[in-house]
Amino acid sequence: MLKIPHGQQFSTKVVAGKEPGSVIVVGGGDGTLNSLPAGKNSVFPGSPRLDDLVAQVKAKGPVNQVFVDRTRYTADNLAPGVLPGDVAEGYISPIAPLMMDGARQDPTKDKSPRSTNPARTVGAEFARRIGASLAATPEVTAPADAQVLGEVRSVSLTELVDQFLQASDNVLADVVAREVAIAAGEEPSFQGVHKATLKVLAENGFDVTGAEMFDGSGMSTSNKTPARLLAQILAAAAGDGKDPKSAKLRPMLGGLPVAGGSGTLEGRFAAGQPAAGGRGWVRAKTGTLPLAGINSLAGVVLDTDGRLLVFALMTNGSDTIQARPALDAVAAALRTCGCK
Repeated sequence: MLKIPHGQQFSTKVVAGKEPGSVIVVGGGDGTLNSLPAGKNSVFPGSPRLDDLVAQVKAKGPVNQVFVDRTRYTADNLAPGVLPGDVAEGYISPIAPLMMDGARQDPTKDKSPRSTNPARTVGAEFARRIGASLAATPEVTAPADAQVLGEVRSVSLTELVDQFLQASDNVLADVVAREVAIAAGEEPSFQGVHKATLKVLAENGFDVTGAEMFDGSGMSTSNKTPARLLAQILAAAAGDGKDPKSAKLRPMLGGLPVAGGSGTLEGRFAAGQPAAGGRGWVRAKTGTLPLAGINSLAGVVLDTDGRLLVFALMTNGSDTIQARPALDAVAAALRTCGCK
C-alpha cells in the first residue's frame, strides 16, 4: 500500500493469437478471477467472472484453440523455504499472474486443495466454456500489439488487501507481492519480492535490520521478520495522518480480523476463555506455520484509557495450537492494562 495506488485493479484479458481462431488468455496479476456462474460468490466478493470474459470473446467470433500467457511473472513458482506439506494442504500454490479463485479447486472454501499449474487450469477451463481446445503446448508470449478481444478487472488493491488479511489467503498475498516488485522496479520473482519489500520499507523510514522477506504471505521458513518491524508498521498505520505513510497504511487496519467476530479470529477469544476480554476489541493478523512451529499475532487494541495500542507477538519452536491461547491472552490483557 506504500507503493501501489490504492485504487489500482489487475486484469485478465484475452487477445487474438497468430492463427485465425486462436486466442491467448493473458494474466495481468489478478488472482481472484471467479469461475462460478452469475449469482454465486467465491471466497472473493466482487471478483470478476470467467463467464463474462468468455461472453466478450464469443461476441468477437469463433475460437478453436486457446493459449495462455503467464510471462508477467518469472517462473519461480514457490518461494524458497516453503514446506512441501503446506502445498499439499492447500495453504499455498505455485504463483502465477493468471489464476482462478486463488488457484482453489473449490472456489467456495477458504481452505481447499490448490492447482499445481494455475495458469494452465484457467486456459483449460476457458477453452472448455468457449468450445475450443487448449493447445498442446499452451504457454506463449502474447504480442504487445495483439488485438484485445475481452478483459475483466479485479476489485481495487485496498479490497484485495482486505481479502487476504481477513482470510489469511497466502496465494493472494503472494500475487500482490509480485505486483509490489513490479511497481518498485524489481524483477517479478520471489527474489524481486525480497528486494522490493525491504527497499520500500526502508524508503519509508522503517528499520529493516535483520529482516529477510522472501514472499508476501509469510509461508517461507526462510523469512525473518522482527516483531519490532511489524509493530512499527502498525504504529504508522494507526498514526494521526501527519506522516504521509500513515495515510497510505491506514486502510490496512480495516482489513484486520476482529477478535471473536471475523476472519481468522472469528473462532478465537470466545466467552469463557482467558482471552475473552479482548473479544470485539482486538483486531489482528494471525500467522501460523504448524510444520515449522511458528505462531504470531500482530495488531491493535483500544485500551480502557481510550488509547490505541499496537502489538506484535511471536512464538517459535512450539506447538502452534497450544501456543495460540497464550498469544490471545496477552493481546486481551492489553485491553485492560490502563497504562498511565
